[in-house]
Amino acid sequence: MKVIVTDDYEIMSREAAKVVAAEVKSKPDSVFALPTGGTPLGLYAELIRMHKEEGLDLSKVSTFNLDEYIGLPLNHESSYHYYMYDKFFNHVNVSEDRVRIPNGLIENPEEESLAYEWAIKRAGGIDLAVLGIGRNGHIGFNEPKTEFGSLTRPIYLAKRTIEANARFFGEDPDSVPRQAISMGIRTIMNSTKIILLASGAEKARAINQTVHGPVTEMVPSSVLQLHPDCTLILDEAAADELEPSANGFVPGPGTRTMIY
Repeated sequence: MKVIVTDDYEIMSREAAKVVAAEVKSKPDSVFALPTGGTPLGLYAELIRMHKEEGLDLSKVSTFNLDEYIGLPLNHESSYHYYMYDKFFNHVNVSEDRVRIPNGLIENPEEESLAYEWAIKRAGGIDLAVLGIGRNGHIGFNEPKTEFGSLTRPIYLAKRTIEANARFFGEDPDSVPRQAISMGIRTIMNSTKIILLASGAEKARAINQTVHGPVTEMVPSSVLQLHPDCTLILDEAAADELEPSANGFVPGPGTRTMIY
């Protein structure tokens, strides 16, 4: 597992954007798994800048979102459909017919989940999955105790996740949906490459468990230790509880890279 520790959130976001841009340039029709939430906003802003100022061409990429709430209208300001178009898709040249986000309003979420898995397979699989991480180590909406063999499916959100997401619903936990459709851990682990972004001291414990803890379903992100090409991109605060790397580190401008 490679860990890139950056001086601050802005550098973290730029480093993540470099990885995404490099993937697009090496394979213009790359398939991405994309996250929502507060952490990737800087990544999306930097990709938008690269598209407008440097000509980054996203017209051939395909995207699959990690998750979506069940029960929210697509135009609800807290739905992930709204988020992705408002924060990213409306500002770049990703083709709308290459965008796939779980439909949380469908009558049968189980059928939607199965169709989502088939769509990923038809696209050739995910080349690069971009992840965030919850304070309890969840990736996507895969909460503690999720089986590592899980595929895309409807799930119930943990109380801690509901409380953390209340900031997107006017700080009212009662307004946060209790269910979502989420890519499974196996779905994510089948990606050719994975990068995980984390910012802030509140993520430090989860990052410590991801890198140093036992691989356990109680900390879903710990499974990333088993992936052959996984990179964590962190700011200093999120990296605060990491132990020194036995392999030392490689310094860069505003960053240091460690191998665990």
